[in-house]
Amino acid sequence: MAAYTIGIDFGTLSGRAVLVDVHSGEEKASSAFDYPHAVMDRALPPACGSVPLPMDWALEHPQDYLDVLTHTIPDVLRQSGVKAEEVIGVAVDFTASTLLPVRRDGTPLCFLPEYRENPHAWVKLWKHHAAQHLANRLTEAAQQRGEPWLRQYGGRVSSEWQTPKIWQVIEEAPEIYAAADAFIEATDWIVLQLTGVWSRAAGAAGYKGLWQGGKYPSEDFFASLDPRLARYTEEKFAYPLVQLGERVGGVTEAMAAATGLLPGTAVAAGNVDAHVTVPALGIERTGAMLAIMGTSTCHVLFDREEHAVRGMCGVVDGGVYPGYYGYEAGQSCVGDHFAWFIENCLPASYVEDAKRQGKNIYAYLREKADRLFPGESGLLALDWWNGNRSVLVDVDLCGMMLGMTLQTRPEEIYRALIEATAYGTRRIVEAFREGGVRVGEFYASGGISQKDPMTMQIYADVLGMPVRIAGTAQGPALGSAIFAAVAAGKEAGGYDDIFAAARAMGKVQDTVYTPIPERAAVYERLYKEYLTLHDYFGRGENDVMKHLRQIRRETLDTKA
Repeated sequence: MAAYTIGIDFGTLSGRAVLVDVHSGEEKASSAFDYPHAVMDRALPPACGSVPLPMDWALEHPQDYLDVLTHTIPDVLRQSGVKAEEVIGVAVDFTASTLLPVRRDGTPLCFLPEYRENPHAWVKLWKHHAAQHLANRLTEAAQQRGEPWLRQYGGRVSSEWQTPKIWQVIEEAPEIYAAADAFIEATDWIVLQLTGVWSRAAGAAGYKGLWQGGKYPSEDFFASLDPRLARYTEEKFAYPLVQLGERVGGVTEAMAAATGLLPGTAVAAGNVDAHVTVPALGIERTGAMLAIMGTSTCHVLFDREEHAVRGMCGVVDGGVYPGYYGYEAGQSCVGDHFAWFIENCLPASYVEDAKRQGKNIYAYLREKADRLFPGESGLLALDWWNGNRSVLVDVDLCGMMLGMTLQTRPEEIYRALIEATAYGTRRIVEAFREGGVRVGEFYASGGISQKDPMTMQIYADVLGMPVRIAGTAQGPALGSAIFAAVAAGKEAGGYDDIFAAARAMGKVQDTVYTPIPERAAVYERLYKEYLTLHDYFGRGENDVMKHLRQIRRETLDTKA
């Protein structure tokens, strides 16, 4: 009997659904929906007062997420011709920590007229960094108290995580904190919309919510930060924890009518977009790192033992696969700063020439950059245009380009930015090895890995390892579809075990990028120079980046 699942990946700017044959892993149809409101980092929508947003804010509109469901699910059913009764399960993944305050029935506060002009009532996206000062205070307090859980997060807490975001609400908008019956990760909110069942996914709770060993940090610790934080986990997160692949509930009658699914269709626990991608490549071995490359990059791997790795984003028991410790690290700015450069720094002549040749501007620039040999430009960049996630965990760091002259060309700068992200990834690989976690294989997923052979060859040359590529353009969505098959279970035509599901449904391309010795030798020299800049500007020897950022904040405050 035919059986299919649907996986839905909610990214930074869009949501994507894929409908997959459970037995073969064949993707029968896919559909994408761009968020109409995109990322709100300058102001709230005009309908909500056009309230200006301060520096480092990043908000989103939850209606966009609902629109993903009602557009993409009917679309993949229509495209494929698959009947609703043949769909045995649905699962979603999301960027994290992407957090929203809600009422007891799940209504976001920003949907209510009395709160819609308050920025704190909206979804705080993963890259909302306005709580960095609170993340710093949280880290310092945990270090001073010798909190044992801090080692499981590489020694630092990120502004991208739950607690700093909650603390910012308490400090700046206590009325919003009081009005919220709960705060909920966006992945769990979508599951709530589909099923009507409250759940807290173990993966997001562990990596982004400080949930370790079946508990949060102590009430005493939170009280030492701010008395109002003392009981926030009990007050705002008092709903059930669910494990990855667990069936949370079935699709409601209302959501069935909106999507075309059958009521009662199994819905899996939500997941984090990076972590869910591992089974999409059928990765079963320890020592294999997967980089999910998009606007940012997440690096995920798993091991049988728990190790303290400096600067990692976290290690969680069962966070990727049951029975293993799942590790995460990442880079905050990858595709984001390639796009920034093309949108803001290219001369008009390049854009016009690309149009004359009928080429996409990315492809046009890549052709020019690909003609360059490593080191030919004399440039070296730091990949911190959106701060550093790993291994320095410091959002106040910024990008840098060294070696420019009057002869420097745009394609040289573009290639240097790409090389910088490869150096950043190598530094992450080395941090894991220094921490006792073996990294012997490297895989890549995401749009960059599918569309950009030049970049993947650069990564292979810089890393000194072969790079294998996901066999799908929709890695997270396929991973979610695999977990949906587990939530449905074997009796319904799915699987009772995530490893069995991954073996049947996961895939990689035949293409492998292998290091080119003469290029790798040059990158070895360049990487040593990168490390010099990395430690000089990133470890406190020269804090000019932080000073400039503070001057900018003060200037903007004065202008306001």
